[in-house]
Amino acid sequence: MQTAKQLSVSLVNKPGHLAAMLAALGKVKVNFRALSVMDSGDRGTVRFVTDDFTAATEVLEGMNIRYDATDVLMVEVSNQSGAFRKVCEKLAADHLNIDYAYCALGSGNGTKGNIAIVKVNDLARAQKVLTEGTASAKKKLPGRRPVHAR
Repeated sequence: MQTAKQLSVSLVNKPGHLAAMLAALGKVKVNFRALSVMDSGDRGTVRFVTDDFTAATEVLEGMNIRYDATDVLMVEVSNQSGAFRKVCEKLAADHLNIDYAYCALGSGNGTKGNIAIVKVNDLARAQKVLTEGTASAKKKLPGRRPVHAR
């Protein structure tokens, strides 16, 4: 697991705007690690992680596209039922909130290459939880004491 800088842009939701931005990024050989496009009515939100943050920001600035940069987690998840659910459960057990998440599919070999991009409310703590596990998962908390009849 690693952290990455994610770029978020808001584009007019009309044919060609996304393609133009992607073409400009492609011209300077910016490779995408993950990409998400969401409709918001007359505008769309594009979130992405690239292999060259600096080159990507230079292209966006050259096109006069405003962007936000955010630190996110890149969590490798296996291509198995419940794999992402387990990540969510670990974070929830430590009271960490997931603001949003999206996935990038890798090579498709079944076990490696799939990456979940996760925006959380406490990046450092989430890294620790996902790397080491949660305290609540390591030890069982005592249950309720039984009620004794008199």
